[in-house]
Amino acid sequence: MVTYKDSGVNIEEGYKSVKLMKEYSSKTFTQGVLNGLGSFAGMFELGKYKNPVLVSGTDGVGTKLKIAFQMKTYDTVGIDCVAMCVNDVLCHGAKPLFFLDYLACSNLEAEVAADLVKGVSDGCIQAGCALIGGETAEMPGFYSKGDYDMAGFTVGVVEKDNIINGSTVEEGDVLVGIASSGVHSNGYSLVRKVVKDFDEDFLGTPIGKVLLTPTKIYVKPVLKLLDKFKIKAMAHITGGGFFENIPRMFKDDFTAVIDKKSFEVPPIFNHLMELGVEEKQMYNTYNMGIGFVLCVDNKDAKNVVEELNKMGEKAYIIGSVKKGEKSVCLK
Repeated sequence: MVTYKDSGVNIEEGYKSVKLMKEYSSKTFTQGVLNGLGSFAGMFELGKYKNPVLVSGTDGVGTKLKIAFQMKTYDTVGIDCVAMCVNDVLCHGAKPLFFLDYLACSNLEAEVAADLVKGVSDGCIQAGCALIGGETAEMPGFYSKGDYDMAGFTVGVVEKDNIINGSTVEEGDVLVGIASSGVHSNGYSLVRKVVKDFDEDFLGTPIGKVLLTPTKIYVKPVLKLLDKFKIKAMAHITGGGFFENIPRMFKDDFTAVIDKKSFEVPPIFNHLMELGVEEKQMYNTYNMGIGFVLCVDNKDAKNVVEELNKMGEKAYIIGSVKKGEKSVCLK
């Protein structure tokens, strides 16, 4: 008799992984969660809003996972998965409510899968949202042995009157950049092409460990800012770097004039340029040290920076808004 296990799928290992995952997901539950893992769907009660708008975002970790598996470090990339989603919905002023993840592999190892979900749990705690469900797919013959893929999505909420869409941006507004934690989770196919040995020393640490630094989650500091200041537009600097993402915050035709000398570029980016990546390509692929950008009135800019610094965030005035086509001008 042929069993499911004979085909490469170990149901018992799946049960074990779910049990381990439940321990991590329960730590994220916030007010509004109506049921835990194990049901057919996650339930979340919105609570008191006058005119709520749901804002959703989805993303994955990408080939950063390859480095994680090579370095046998499994508990950080889940933070990246959450960050890539919650930072996106934050751009419209939405508070992330809950998160669901999707994990796929060839053959499930319960401890590895649980470590991956631990990272998701940690990311949700940082973002103040709940991990209320997910899916683990074991697909032998489809994925290579030892490989995992991870993606997820989040749903946030914002009062309709408070949606941030760039419609109030004017010439002369100021761009405030919040520092990134490193490469975040974009451009890793290029990283893997130029970095040949992830165990090589980089400023006293294996470069693979440096490259696995999780994506910074900006939710809590930015939501606090929204209570004190009028933020006109926001951009999450992900794939496409400065050139693609900053113009996305403008509803009308404006040019973002960025002073490259106004902020600190982390050493890892300079190292990638030393390995042969041109500067323009860097700004078109990576965050270069600025992971999130705010557009504010000139009179508020210094106070916004000071407030972020008080919260422990490195922030800089990195440029201004000029009339023109939707583009970025680096100087």
